[in-house]
Amino acid sequence: MKTSITTWRRVALAAALVLAGTAAQAHDGRGREGANALPAPLVIGHRGGGSGYLPEHTLEAYALGIELGADFVEPDLVATKDGHLIARHEPNLKDTTNVSALPQFAARRRTVMLDGIPTDGWWASDFTLAEIRQLRAVQPVGARSQAFNGRFQIPTLEEVIALAKNKAREQGRTIGIYPETKHPTYHQQIGLALEDRLLAALTRAGWNHREAPVFIQSFETANLRYLRSKTRVRLVQLVDADDLAADGTITFAAPFDKPYDWVVSGRAGLFKDLLTPAGLAEVASYADGIGPWKYYIQSTACKALNAAGGCADVNGDGAVNEADRVAVPATDLVQRAHSLGLVVHTWTFRNERNRQPLDDGIQPSNEYTRFFDLGVDGVFSDFADTAYAARVQWQLKTDPAYARCLVQGRGCAKRD
Repeated sequence: MKTSITTWRRVALAAALVLAGTAAQAHDGRGREGANALPAPLVIGHRGGGSGYLPEHTLEAYALGIELGADFVEPDLVATKDGHLIARHEPNLKDTTNVSALPQFAARRRTVMLDGIPTDGWWASDFTLAEIRQLRAVQPVGARSQAFNGRFQIPTLEEVIALAKNKAREQGRTIGIYPETKHPTYHQQIGLALEDRLLAALTRAGWNHREAPVFIQSFETANLRYLRSKTRVRLVQLVDADDLAADGTITFAAPFDKPYDWVVSGRAGLFKDLLTPAGLAEVASYADGIGPWKYYIQSTACKALNAAGGCADVNGDGAVNEADRVAVPATDLVQRAHSLGLVVHTWTFRNERNRQPLDDGIQPSNEYTRFFDLGVDGVFSDFADTAYAARVQWQLKTDPAYARCLVQGRGCAKRD
């Protein structure tokens, strides 16, 4: 709700002024690298962390996310025709830019096979970086503000890194990046593989090492294995799915049923197989953590069923969505991952009422608290202010010494 967003922003900014340069104690030491202790749980700016307010994957959305308390910001990476890495959620520019309104690019529209699915649009790989500079970002979520459409450019990876470094110096705290290699098999097939380009950019930035404030994530497995052979930067295996059944069971349908490199190689199985004991052991052989869809940790089920056996509109808003569901008992995934030394960063947390289960009422912070209580090491959020404020409240509840730290501005575990 609008009023709660404003309230949480005020709380987060006030806390940030007090706690600049400090962080929560890292529970059980997870996620720590020597002296470079990171706060646990991390606030990870999903598509920037300010993407709930501004068009995603823009320098402005990243900067806002950092101002609102994000520890890391997430640039999803795709490649241009001339090999530059830019921040877009997909290689298809149709929904996140104004390309459809620019007559000079009308002829670039075409249908591409993306992870086995015919997909219509405009593709980053058909544009040079100079041409990408002519585009402007738009807000793809219709329910969010469209006031900034057409105002902000599409940034390169190098520009995102520079922003993170500048903000870290300005705020006196560690601010990292959490790049995702988007559709790596697709990019390999068109001769624009992402992995070495990403590592080259990190090397130029001085961030291609274990202690760098960087996590690299992917929904595919083969490219993470390749990256592990080339770098000690921390890697995270993302785990997707298609939807939830009425009873909370996770469902699978292409292209969200399995890593696409499994499709290409003919490997059997589904995403959920990465989270079995054998699957987690396999992941631990090449990655440092998992990034599961949050419902693998704690799912939700319909509060009541309609005549067709689906969710009934129990909250009376005329739509059927997450607000008509309730949380079911949590799984033991976090504990099993931690037993293998894997961190758990889960996604995605949003403020809109239709994204909140009935249990959490009208307070988005309640959802974060549930997952913090379950031991996750980080959360991806479109609203970094809400995530940050929820973390402060959770720390006040769980750590008796934290109140003194919050008020005095000292005594917390520092990040560097």
